[in-house]
Amino acid sequence: MPTETKPTGELTLRTLAMPADANAAGDIFGGWVMAQMDLACGIRAAERARGRVVTAAVNEMAFALPVKIGDTLCIYTDVVKVGTTSITLSVEVWAQRYLSHIMDKVTHATFVMVALDASGKPTPVPRD
Repeated sequence: MPTETKPTGELTLRTLAMPADANAAGDIFGGWVMAQMDLACGIRAAERARGRVVTAAVNEMAFALPVKIGDTLCIYTDVVKVGTTSITLSVEVWAQRYLSHIMDKVTHATFVMVALDASGKPTPVPRD
């Protein structure tokens, strides 16, 4: 059971876990959760880069708890490093359990996003 009691970072994305996102036992597919994490990191990194970004890498990810149908997935992102063309984000996923205020941290990872110019080549991230 996670020991964290409070999310770290900025709430970037909230979405509802639906039956179509689950297996027969009612657990949400990990790939769906990872896709939501990628969306959240893309939103946050594009805001920081003021333009197009793509995912370059995802560091190790392990699920501490399952996400169930009806849970609200809450994804928090924190920009931890800005390189020349890359942005590194720490991302945490919390499940607000169905019809409750209970929040459980279900997974976390580090994503590296790369800023691209109009022709799809890496471009410098603004310094501010």
